[in-house]
Amino acid sequence: MDLQTTTYLVVGLSFALYIGIAVWARAGSTSEFYAAGGSVHPVMNGMATAADWMSAASFISMAGLISNMGYGGALFLMGWTGGYVLLAMLLAPYLRKFGKFTVPQFIGDRFYSKSAGTVAVLCLLVASITYIIGQMTGVGIAFSRFLGVSASTGIYVGMAIVFAYAVFGGMKGITYTQVAQYIVLILAYTIPAVFISLQLTGNPLPQLGLGSDLVGHDVSLLAKLDQVVSDLGFGKYTTALPGSKLNMFMYTLSLMIGTAGLPHVIMRFFTVPSVKDARSSAGWALVFIAILYTTAPAVGAMAKMNLIRTVTPGVVMKDTDAFSKDAALEYEKRPDWMKRWEKTGLLKFEDKNGDGRIQYYNDKTKDAAVLKKAGDAGWKGNELTVNADIIVLANPEIALLPDWVIALVAAGGLAAALSTAAGLLMAISSAVSHDLIKGVFNPNISEKGELMAGKIAMAIAIVISGWLGLNPPGFAAGTVALAFGIAASSLFPAIMMGIFSKKMNKEGAMAGMLAGLFITLFYVFAHKGLFFIKGTEFLGLIGGANSFFGITPEAFGAVGAIVNFVVAFLVDKVTKEPPAHIQAMVEAVRVPRGSKLVNGAH
Repeated sequence: MDLQTTTYLVVGLSFALYIGIAVWARAGSTSEFYAAGGSVHPVMNGMATAADWMSAASFISMAGLISNMGYGGALFLMGWTGGYVLLAMLLAPYLRKFGKFTVPQFIGDRFYSKSAGTVAVLCLLVASITYIIGQMTGVGIAFSRFLGVSASTGIYVGMAIVFAYAVFGGMKGITYTQVAQYIVLILAYTIPAVFISLQLTGNPLPQLGLGSDLVGHDVSLLAKLDQVVSDLGFGKYTTALPGSKLNMFMYTLSLMIGTAGLPHVIMRFFTVPSVKDARSSAGWALVFIAILYTTAPAVGAMAKMNLIRTVTPGVVMKDTDAFSKDAALEYEKRPDWMKRWEKTGLLKFEDKNGDGRIQYYNDKTKDAAVLKKAGDAGWKGNELTVNADIIVLANPEIALLPDWVIALVAAGGLAAALSTAAGLLMAISSAVSHDLIKGVFNPNISEKGELMAGKIAMAIAIVISGWLGLNPPGFAAGTVALAFGIAASSLFPAIMMGIFSKKMNKEGAMAGMLAGLFITLFYVFAHKGLFFIKGTEFLGLIGGANSFFGITPEAFGAVGAIVNFVVAFLVDKVTKEPPAHIQAMVEAVRVPRGSKLVNGAH
């Protein structure tokens, strides 16, 4: 059986499993549609939360970014895992005790204002739709390579699959489908990592293999990688930073508090019977997440080593000079995996000096010695472009692993993207049907009518997200980082103040959310030059060549959050404090006692 047939079989079986589970666990009431009836076991919910949280950015893009960025890529590990701990410890138990289905409903009730809930819906929609773009990008990449179709066709197929199990299954169907998707994605991530770690270091555990010696070399993997990338003009793998230390700090902080403000993850804690179960499921989710996140650094480093060993074999295998003639691979002798990925457009070769060899190095380095060596060798610039999103998916092919492993990786990548897309669509659906239609426009709507409204809202959201996914603004993890920044600047401060500041009033909360959201979107759009002003010229006036004190758009969510807090407290000081019963309710929510089953009651 050839690779293509094997891939169709493995991916097809996984899709059949997801749809079968959705049919079995389809929602019959609004409680099941929004919160799976509040009856999911904590361990099962932990798996579902892990799958919901570990998106295409985690599976497809994160290790690729670590591979490209080296040490600086650790900001994704620190930000996302740190944010999950923050969510589990500070927010989830209190929100679960509050007993509402959604974040906008919590904000609307806590700040005693339908307008506050509506502002929260706006923030949720902007963050969630931006996030879904990254998932659709991942779906398109996986389909385009492994199923032999265009990225556009892949997105259409992904939309149909999500529609089949999310619209009909609701949160109940999504939860049990995500359990299956977690199992698929974690096997797809760890099995190739074990194979590759054995190949390179002889150690079956990738986490330990990262610090082990290379097979056939009396030097560690990381030490050899540092030497090789330095020879090619890149920064040392173990010390490279993405821009300034300030930017790395703000980027990490933005991802952290953005994670804690993600509505689709917070909703998962309403699917268990009690506050105790919410804490337990949070702990289990962290265990399940850690399996992938402790493996990712090894996957990134080993992928980098395998890529360089393929295109510049002399540098790694023979320790020859990086710019000697024998160091570069002849294009005509490139391996089959490169030919397959070239068809997707995500790997490109341009023969700038006409010698028929692949020159792969950092032609933008400030190291004069490296540039001189390249010039003396007749090299006219870097000739190979590798999209960060293909590293994990291509890694098994680069390492020449069995076809079934490559097919499993395809299924895992799709599972990661589809599981998070489903969770986001659930958050969008509940915000529109439960918080807007029932909460604001038509409070007397029947349960059947609300359920239908939720399904229609989800279907529309699938169409919109698919359309946006056809024209993504960047690589998957970068787009997702923007979504985290939006959640960080708008929802997280409002949730924090809603739980821990009984004096915060509705005017302060609304002003803070709008200020944080506006300034973050303004910065992102200005940086991209999407306003009438020229973004880079404008931002150059207020610090840095292209940004505010060197802070990139993906990291600006932390600044937006600071603005949110400041504006909220300033407005709160000049407006009326919350009613006494609201302050008493906030105090009661923080009392460490149990909670009743979720029933969706207002």
